[in-house]
Amino acid sequence: MITKDFFISYNKADKKWAEWIAWILEENGFTTVIQAWDFGPGSNFVLEMQKAAEISNRTIAILSDNYLKSLYTQPEWAAALAQDPTGNSRGLIPVRVKECDLKGLLSQIVYIDFMEKNEDDAEQELLQGIRQERLKPSKRPGFPNPFSNETKPTYPDGSNNINPQ
Repeated sequence: MITKDFFISYNKADKKWAEWIAWILEENGFTTVIQAWDFGPGSNFVLEMQKAAEISNRTIAILSDNYLKSLYTQPEWAAALAQDPTGNSRGLIPVRVKECDLKGLLSQIVYIDFMEKNEDDAEQELLQGIRQERLKPSKRPGFPNPFSNETKPTYPDGSNNINPQ
């Protein structure tokens, strides 16, 4: 049986996100199963999901409110979690693409977060996350003290000359 690296689990409302993620992964040498590309006309949707879960080493869950409320996506992420309940094999990798309220078991899984990220940063975080790389930023973080951005006081005579003559 042919195995795939990732099963992309998503709700139809998040299809564009799922396709973008699958494209990035395949562009970087990974293999994926995604409904939009792999479940052909006339196939049985539920059986295709079962097959995808069986042949894939890991499941990527595209997190949004639509995903969390869907009856079909719940068994997909639950099956991945049941196969790796401690997360040691990273069998379930959630990717948050929209604001959503995680509850229960799913809320305990560390997710890749695309919120407020541009395309390049999202791609970098996705690849680092699935490769289990450290997520250290490429640029030095700004100093967090809120007073660090204040301008320096000017000389009292109104000029910026600190050494009056």
